[in-house]
Amino acid sequence: MVSHQASGKASVPAVPAASPSAPPPVPPPVRSRTAPPDSLSPSRAADFMQCPLLYRFRVIDKLPEKPTPAATRGTVVHAVLERLFDSPAGERSVRRARSLVVGEWERLLERRPELAELFTGETAGDAADGAELARWLATAEELVERWFSLEDPTRLEPAERELFVEARLESGLRLRGIIDRVDVAPTGEVRVVDYKTGKAPRPQYAADALFQMKFYALVLWRLRGTVPRRLQLVYLGSGDVLSYDPDEGDLRGVERKLLALWDAIRRATETGDWRPRPGPLCGWCAHQALCPEFGGTPPPYPLTVRAEPPENGPPRH
Repeated sequence: MVSHQASGKASVPAVPAASPSAPPPVPPPVRSRTAPPDSLSPSRAADFMQCPLLYRFRVIDKLPEKPTPAATRGTVVHAVLERLFDSPAGERSVRRARSLVVGEWERLLERRPELAELFTGETAGDAADGAELARWLATAEELVERWFSLEDPTRLEPAERELFVEARLESGLRLRGIIDRVDVAPTGEVRVVDYKTGKAPRPQYAADALFQMKFYALVLWRLRGTVPRRLQLVYLGSGDVLSYDPDEGDLRGVERKLLALWDAIRRATETGDWRPRPGPLCGWCAHQALCPEFGGTPPPYPLTVRAEPPENGPPRH
């Protein structure tokens, strides 16, 4: 029998303690090579609130959109209502206004000849195309005539028409837009008027409709130091007028909202995170073929890897 006698403690090789596995390297953050636009208009602000991806398509990608008869009619009607005030007050009649429609359409066609395609069918002949254009012009004349039931142009002398306004906030954000009409009373009170060729919104959507007008009021306040007395939306499609009397508190709230909106736009521009926001207006969108909600793929977005800090950076302690 073999016996083993211990002469003191046996020497046991040390086993290294298991160390947790190292986390995978974190990829460097990415950011866009695209700088965010430095200005905001009511239309583009509304685009982002409606759908960030729509804003990207229009502002970043600058994707073209085909003109529509409705939008083109709106352009013509706005031009008629502006030009009517070139006539003396006593000549601003319904007949005079209706007579301006064809001329303003022809002026627009000279600048944008592609609009003629709106009334050129693939199989229809010249007679059919002419009839379609005539019907369209008649609807524009009807909108112009309806305006006379809402306002009396013989008693109006606008201080400004199609006024381009622009103001830069302390944050650096530039606000800009075009106001259809500015009226100034003998007392100095200002009324801002915007024409809409569509129908008035339902009461629950009135605040969204007034956002554009409050935007204009904010710009005028920053430019001139006076809050407009009244904001007025004139809906020619339904024959309604939506009015609102803002105060400084309203406009400060709009400014805060715009700054928050601008921060969101800058983040989306840097990260490339332009998420679609499905809603009732998706059916009217011109970019469904590129929208993930409709099975499409947006164009590639320019992102680049952010450079790592240099090795000879600040000393570590």
